[in-house]
Amino acid sequence: MDVAAMSPAELRALFRRNEWVRPTSGLARGFVQANLVVLKKDLAFDFLLFCMRNPKPCPVLDVTEPGSPVPRMAAPAADLRTDLPKYRIYRHGELVEEVTDIRSHWEEDLVAFLLGCSFTFEQALLANGIPVRHIEENCNVPMYRTSIPCVPAGRFKGPMVVSMRPIPEKQVVRAVQVTSRFPAVHGAPVQIGNPEAIGIRDLSRPDFGDPVTIREGEVPVFWACGVTPQAVAMEVKPDLMITHAPGHMFITDLRDEQFGVL
Repeated sequence: MDVAAMSPAELRALFRRNEWVRPTSGLARGFVQANLVVLKKDLAFDFLLFCMRNPKPCPVLDVTEPGSPVPRMAAPAADLRTDLPKYRIYRHGELVEEVTDIRSHWEEDLVAFLLGCSFTFEQALLANGIPVRHIEENCNVPMYRTSIPCVPAGRFKGPMVVSMRPIPEKQVVRAVQVTSRFPAVHGAPVQIGNPEAIGIRDLSRPDFGDPVTIREGEVPVFWACGVTPQAVAMEVKPDLMITHAPGHMFITDLRDEQFGVL
């Protein structure tokens, strides 16, 4: 089974059958991957406002109609209840369960948000000869809570989460240039080096994902991350929030080029 050559629709069918319950980094190259947040309708406006005020960690790609699991803009033949490898269920701010299907949790007043993901620009990094360590090491990208506060909106407030990729010193400027072309999927880094400046004490102990090797001559570079809403959920404690499991993204039918700027 050549998973790397599969189309977004084929991959979503694979996820639906629970035949791939692993991170999606490196899959469907050329297509946009997305973070998922599902909330009750009475919180949807506040969350949309939160995203509008915090476009760096929460760039909105699509929002479903209340009760509908179909992302009509991003993948009109998909079902967000089944088409991700793994989900997280938060109740009152506590992670209570990880599942591969959320049909039994679905309610008629739920609204789903798809947010841009930095996996989208990784192909551009690779095409420019810039290594992506978690792909090399076949693991999940490391993600960290920071001391950077998001701009509050309604009930939503909390810290920004960032993803980290070690970049060779001589390629850092190019990595900034490449990722800056994708503002709809987090864009340029929020921090280069000096993790302590954004509240990260130990790179070997990420809050989400897996640690990766940082080699001599490499600089840790940090991008805003769509796992931010999960950190927010732990502070805001909504009755119910459903998200993707970190690194287990929704693969859209949208192409990377649609979100690149010159």
